[in-house]
Amino acid sequence: MERGHTIGPELIQAIRESRVSVVVLSEKYASSSWCLDELVEILKCKEASGQIVIPIFYKVDPSDVKKQREDFGSTFEKTCEGKSEEVKERWSKALADVATIAGEHSLNWPNEAEMIQKIATDVSKKLNVTPSRDFEDMVGLKAHLRNLESLLCLENDEVKMIGIWGPAGIGKSTIARALYNQLSSSFRFICIMENQKDSHNSTMGVNGYDAKLSLQSQLLSKILNQTDVSVQHLGAIKEWLHDQRVLIVLDDVDDREQLEVLAKDISWFGAGSRIIVTTEDTQILKAHGIGIHDIYHVDFPSEEEALEIFCRSAFKQSFVPDGFEDLAKKVVEFCGNLPLGLCVVGSSLRGDSKHEWKLQLSRIETNIDGKIEKILRVGYDRLSKKDQSLFLHIACFFNNDDVDQVTSMLADSGLDARNGLKTLAEKSLMHTDGSTVMHYLLQQLGRQIVFEQSDEPGKRQFLVEVEEICDVLANETGTGSVIGISFDTSKIGNDNKFSVSKRAFEGMRNLRFLRIYMSLSGGEDSLQIPKDMKYLPRLRLLHWNSYPRKNLPSRFQPECLVELRMSRSKLEKLWGEIEPLPNLKSVDLSSSYKLKEIPNLLNATSLETLTLGYCSSLVELPSSIRNLHKLKKLMMRHCETLRVIPTNINLASLEEVDMSFCSQLASFPDISMNIRNLNLRVIPTNINLASLEEVDMKDCWQLESFPDFSSNIKVLSVKGTNIKDVPPSVVRCWPRLEWLEIGSRSLKTLTHVLPSVTWLDLSNSDIERIPDCIGLPHLRDLIVENCPKLVSIPALSPSLNSLNANDCVSLKKVYCSFPNKTRTLSFYNCIQLDEESRRGIIHQSIQGYICLPGKEIPAEFTHKATGNSITIPLASGGEGTISASSRFMACFLLSPIEENPLTISCRLRSKGDITMNSIYSSARLSDLSPLSEHLFIFSGDLFPERNRCHEVDVTISHIIYEFSCEDTNDKIIECGVEIMTEEAEGSSREQSTTTATQMETERKTKKQKVSR
Repeated sequence: MERGHTIGPELIQAIRESRVSVVVLSEKYASSSWCLDELVEILKCKEASGQIVIPIFYKVDPSDVKKQREDFGSTFEKTCEGKSEEVKERWSKALADVATIAGEHSLNWPNEAEMIQKIATDVSKKLNVTPSRDFEDMVGLKAHLRNLESLLCLENDEVKMIGIWGPAGIGKSTIARALYNQLSSSFRFICIMENQKDSHNSTMGVNGYDAKLSLQSQLLSKILNQTDVSVQHLGAIKEWLHDQRVLIVLDDVDDREQLEVLAKDISWFGAGSRIIVTTEDTQILKAHGIGIHDIYHVDFPSEEEALEIFCRSAFKQSFVPDGFEDLAKKVVEFCGNLPLGLCVVGSSLRGDSKHEWKLQLSRIETNIDGKIEKILRVGYDRLSKKDQSLFLHIACFFNNDDVDQVTSMLADSGLDARNGLKTLAEKSLMHTDGSTVMHYLLQQLGRQIVFEQSDEPGKRQFLVEVEEICDVLANETGTGSVIGISFDTSKIGNDNKFSVSKRAFEGMRNLRFLRIYMSLSGGEDSLQIPKDMKYLPRLRLLHWNSYPRKNLPSRFQPECLVELRMSRSKLEKLWGEIEPLPNLKSVDLSSSYKLKEIPNLLNATSLETLTLGYCSSLVELPSSIRNLHKLKKLMMRHCETLRVIPTNINLASLEEVDMSFCSQLASFPDISMNIRNLNLRVIPTNINLASLEEVDMKDCWQLESFPDFSSNIKVLSVKGTNIKDVPPSVVRCWPRLEWLEIGSRSLKTLTHVLPSVTWLDLSNSDIERIPDCIGLPHLRDLIVENCPKLVSIPALSPSLNSLNANDCVSLKKVYCSFPNKTRTLSFYNCIQLDEESRRGIIHQSIQGYICLPGKEIPAEFTHKATGNSITIPLASGGEGTISASSRFMACFLLSPIEENPLTISCRLRSKGDITMNSIYSSARLSDLSPLSEHLFIFSGDLFPERNRCHEVDVTISHIIYEFSCEDTNDKIIECGVEIMTEEAEGSSREQSTTTATQMETERKTKKQKVSR
């Protein structure tokens, strides 16, 4: 450091530019505030950039440093005298953190010279390792490394083995290699065993024992940096490494036997060792004893990250050039955010023109790239024959279907579908979240495999391409190989007609799944079948939307059916005789407006769902429904001519009934005592069902009082009725009510509401005020939309999450007192709000957005600009410097716009057009025209949560905020931003609470004066 320079800034800069910091902690170390500030800065650099920190505890116990006790603690307390609590906590945390880092303790060295020599050697080794920059451009890498370091517990001296799990192409190996590079300088013995999948294929199985010895020899040769270490037995690794601190990465393991050979037990390795295993198969890790909390799942990147990954590959930059936005988004969608696909496709398009991109896109949407296929196919090839077959079923037919439905469909296939789905999920070939979800590229792989089964479409297992299906059905070329057809007739189009041959299905005797549907509107009348077509195979799934005939083919035998879905059909009846239907679980004939009768369902003893909504010609349900003891859902909405339903029966499993708008139905039928969810428009009598929890009677205009329902009601909708108030008896009868919708023009007053209510909808009512006496301690959502006479809203529950007062054109007073963040506060078209209420609303802390009428950006926003963008310069160091956890408040003034809902977005950019964060929100406004300009206020993070564990790039000189609404900018008049500190946020909340308290006190005082 040159003389004449100020020590502080120079020293801070030196610390930041260092790769290694050696911290010597003596008994008097804590007497220097300078040293303590240095320590804080050093640990910041360790956190942000991975700077190596070596603590030396010189004649002081590390535990005394950590807990600031004994003489070290006394010295620390003296130094803290007169300092703020914040400074003291910062120093204390730094001391506690440095004490947990492995270093040297002078009491462990009889000779200080030897200790100093070792420290010098260690530092020299670390400095000789050039930090790798191979992965610095990998999007999202820092967050992965941070999470993995936390999982590894590097400060702990125990041996730790962790797994990195995820699908092929997700970036597991890259992450593991980057982690290895980052940690390797801290270990004396290091080794990475790459591509174990290929190693297994080339060594295992030739001579099992020799192959295992060979694997151990490879590992020991690498880690000991020797050539061909001779291994005579399988205890060699333990023999060599049991007392050594090692770092080992076993990459792409696909067989548990590999783990048994290379890292059978943590006792094989010395204290502080770390073993990292990457795999596509989580079961390998679990079977090896690696607990679920020690397995790191590499998930798909976000849409923003995926777009940046693609841009770096296609354009060698982090953002999309002008004119390529839509094309780039299409590629990202096609690749399903898989990094491998994004990189391969991106590099293949690099340098091409927009015209060439469009030509390439049409090709890659139907043909999987060879490099991608090669990597993804390995996982498929390793499956058993049964699991391969199940994989093809999902890829070609059952993707995104309900898991229970899939297992039912495949119950007779011998595939053991439930366990097979579990296996596919464990091997990262799909996942389940109640439905079967397979990545688009894996779907493409499955369809490619089926395509390769034969040059003739009619000899393949599954048909999904429209042209091939049309060819097979027109020319009768289908064979016994075909088991599934998924036919999207919207791709034929309304202008084209396609006729199925009358014997089209006769060659496909093994066809089990037939799905004819429309993914887009159009194509309803494009598919024609001849009147003399008599044969359909014994299907398990018959899904045929807009079926064009009055009857099913005469030779169709439905005994194998599990699901019948024929909505919008022209059917008048299904079949005449009593058919055996032991497997049938679901029937959907909704919107079949010509359907006159339901067949006898005497033998459909497994039926769980019967959907007949909008079957406007249906007059009665057959008496055979009394045998449907497994029926759970009966949906008959808008069956406008329905008159007859069997009564005096008790369907024990029936839980959900919808008979709303069945205008000819005089009364609710007595069909079950176990209904939980009821939707109807007739006034029921004496239906005190003990199980009833949800009742929907909205728009039942004859209803003037609350009917006598079960005391277990949790959800009740009586909006649009003639109910004028809530009587006190309701409070006593329904202690469990949580969700109440009661708004209507008939509602003039609101005297009582149950204290258990969490959702209250009073929209479209004529109430003028909400009484103070209504105590709703659990209320989270209040809707008073379009209450034109409402003048004031009192102080509400602290737990309130959202308030919708849109179109309350007479509303003047709002008492905002919410100590916790609310999600939304919406006062669209509330043009009468007084200034005090506006101020309280604007100061409220929110998670979503605030909307209220306005003419200009409030003074609270120190940075303002005309139009939809604003540039904010940043201070260079010292006060005002942003951090990774910094937040902001933003506001923009919107000219009248008739959009509902309104999509708003905010994009944050730094120099080089690098996107820091993107925030999106959807605001539900009003169906009425706007009465003025409106302010939108929302908060957000400067950086996404995944990046908060890292320090901010100190070279950021400014931030550009860009706002948009509905993809247009011309409606935004001006905008404002305020970058928040934690203190400022707390002050804002305190100010809003104080303002509301003052308002409430003034209101009560006025009320008392009036009463006197």
